[in-house]
Amino acid sequence: MAVVTIVGAGVIGVSWARLFGAAGWEVRVSDPRPDLADLVARELADLPVTATADLAAAATGADFVQEAGPERIEIKEQMFATLAVHTRDDVVLASSSSSLLPSAIARGNPAAGRIVVGHPFNPPELMPLVEVVPGPRTSEATVDRASEVYRRLGKLPVRLKKEIPGFVGNRLQKVFNDQAVHLVQQGVIDVRDLDDLVRASLGLRWATVGPFESGVLGGGPGGMRHLAAHVGSQLTFETGSADPARQGEVLDAVEEAYGTGEAAYERLAALRDGRTRAVLEPLGWTAPGAEAAPGTGSAPGAGH
Repeated sequence: MAVVTIVGAGVIGVSWARLFGAAGWEVRVSDPRPDLADLVARELADLPVTATADLAAAATGADFVQEAGPERIEIKEQMFATLAVHTRDDVVLASSSSSLLPSAIARGNPAAGRIVVGHPFNPPELMPLVEVVPGPRTSEATVDRASEVYRRLGKLPVRLKKEIPGFVGNRLQKVFNDQAVHLVQQGVIDVRDLDDLVRASLGLRWATVGPFESGVLGGGPGGMRHLAAHVGSQLTFETGSADPARQGEVLDAVEEAYGTGEAAYERLAALRDGRTRAVLEPLGWTAPGAEAAPGTGSAPGAGH
């Protein structure tokens, strides 16, 4: 049985652990939090998972590492220094970082060639995408191996050609969210209506075709070139941007619309996860655990 070490037992780490465990991997979760054993027993019951605060022990003998610790470069540098010493030379050291560059994480690390960002969208156990982001010193073998592992987990690994802050998914999300906040601040729409608008239009459309493919279809037989020359030529308005000084107003409105705290989180997460599971199979995504856990030398699985 292949062994994965998950570093960090927050929301992302626990979700990664569920995904790997469901796919037949032996999972080791490492985190210094004092309630680690209780958390694993509660959140990862019936899966082949062990827990330890000792990162070196968790990493020794692992076949793959997925780090999901705090988004602070000094902490990641320390963790990856330990991982470099206590893993074999063929083991991928992947970070779930959502913004930190792999070159920064690997700075001064003798295992820089094995360090790569494998950035999921939350929750990793359900969302198909993993952005595979190599640093300048990341080896081709590392990128290939990471992509293979994610593919066999039922994910869609998308490799970036080079590193860039925020990668691609979060850069797009940042622009979109900034405009959403701006529109609420301007009194154009309220929080719930904006969410409903996106779910009933762009969200549904982009779940089936991406923005460029949508542009091809939007232009009819003339394709995206026709769309750009006609409808696109009229989209000349300024979009504006959110006012950081008024961020609190929007946060208040979001909390009023959806609530806050543990009960609200659990209710919303269950609703999100149920809806996500309902659309994954019809959209053609592989269910988690559909393929066996790969050994060190396994061949790649089928792509999406």
